[in-house]
Order: sequence, then C-alpha cells, then structure tokens
Amino acid sequence: NGGIILAIVGKDFTVIAGDTHQSEGYSIQTRCAPNVFRLYKIYRAVLAVNGFAADWNTFVNQVKQRLEWYRHAHAKDMSLRASARLIQTMLYARRFFPYYVYNILGGIKEDGSYKCAVQSLVQPFLDNQVYVPSWDIHMTHPAHLPLAMVIDSFTSATERHVEIGDGLEMYIVLAKGRSAQELASISGLAEITTKAEGDRMFVIKQELKD
Repeated sequence: NGGIILAIVGKDFTVIAGDTHQSEGYSIQTRCAPNVFRLYKIYRAVLAVNGFAADWNTFVNQVKQRLEWYRHAHAKDMSLRASARLIQTMLYARRFFPYYVYNILGGIKEDGSYKCAVQSLVQPFLDNQVYVPSWDIHMTHPAHLPLAMVIDSFTSATERHVEIGDGLEMYIVLAKGRSAQELASISGLAEITTKAEGDRMFVIKQELKD
C-alpha cells in the first residue's frame, strides 16, 4: 500500500520516520495513515512498519497486546532486545501464512549496539549525502541529529514516486543526558514522554511537498 520507512541511529539517539500516504496503485486510500508507532509503555522503542496496510495494523496491535500482557505479568516494561526477539518470534510463527509487513524496531538499548535498515528508494540518497562507498566498512556513530537529511530523503522520494508523500512523521528517541537543544527550532515538534527522568521521545509531524 505504498509508503516508505527509514531509520538512522547514533550513539545516544535514534531517528525513525515514515510517510502517511496509503494507496493502491494510482488510487489514494488515505493521506493520513501513519506507519510509525510508539510501543505502549516503552518510551525507548518505536516500531516502523510497511507493506500491506491491513497486515501491519493487525501486527502492530498484536505486538502492543503482547507487551501489555508482559507488563501485567512482570510489573515492568519489556526491554528493547526482548521486544526485537518477540517480533522475530511472532513473524516466524506466521511463516506458513505470513504477514506482508516489513519492520524496523528502533530505540536506545542498554549496551549501545544497533542494527539498521532502509529501503532502496532512499538508500542511494543517503549514500550520496554520507559519501560512503560501502556499508561493510567500520563507521563511527553520527554525533548530530540528522533531521534535515531525513526530511530531504523523504522529499526526494516524494518527487520520484507516486506512492510516497502527503505527510512525514518522525520519532526521535534521545538517551538520558542527551541535549534536546538541536530540536528547539524544528516546526511541528512535540515531546510525548511523560517520565521526568531517563530517555526522552519527540515526534515531528510535517507536510511533504512534491
């Protein structure tokens, strides 16, 4: 059903974004279909999904339900590593009648390691901006928040593909102690964390112009 998702991570932040366009071929089903979700009661975890809209809505609801059950059973939120394992197990359990979804789970993990992925429509733009000949080489984590790069990536994809566009939702997770000063001048910014201490989460909502 169209759309695209993207994630960029650093040592003390994660940026996960997706557009809100949902279509079937040249027919627009809705211009406001978010595909990036904050997992219930887990302020450090954001799940971005893409593929078949009915499948990803069902899958996200089931993931949130499992996390709620875990919280009631153990009186604490599931860790990011355990959440990734849960998603892997849920997808594997449906291997004979699979969900047509692609997932990116991002957040701040305790040991600081990470994995990331993007789709082919945005990858060439990021390669050009970062100027990396191969992702197999060792790279250090970026220090600054690449918000302008993310916005430009989606703008570029919107100009080249009819199934992408309308709106951009970008979630930013900052590790404890990371300054949010870089976000001060960004339009459409809202903080959605409720804890006074620990990791902070922000969401940016903007229109995509083709």
